[in-house]
Amino acid sequence: MIVVAIIGLLAAIAVPSLVRAREVAQRAACIGNLKTMEGAKATWALEQKRGSTDTPTDSDLFGPGLYVAAKPGCPANGSYSLNPVDSKPTCSVASHTL
Repeated sequence: MIVVAIIGLLAAIAVPSLVRAREVAQRAACIGNLKTMEGAKATWALEQKRGSTDTPTDSDLFGPGLYVAAKPGCPANGSYSLNPVDSKPTCSVASHTL
C-alpha cells in the first residue's frame, strides 16, 4: 500500500513537468519553422525581385526544387500565415511568435 502511495506521489510530481516540457519543445519547434519560412520569404523576394509588400503563396515557397521541400506544420496543431515580405510569418497559437 505504501509503495502504491509513493508511486502516485511521484506521478503527481512528474506529470506537470512533462506537460510543461512538451509545451516548451513544441514552441521551440514552431519558432524554428517560422524562422525557416522567414528565410524562404526573404530569398524568394530577392530572387523574384519582389517588393516588401508582396506576399508569397505556398506554391512559391514550398515544394520539390523550391526554397523549402515541404510546408512545415505547427507541432501544437496551429496554422501558419506567411504575411507580406516585410512582416514576419505568424502561427495561430498565441505563444508561438518570432
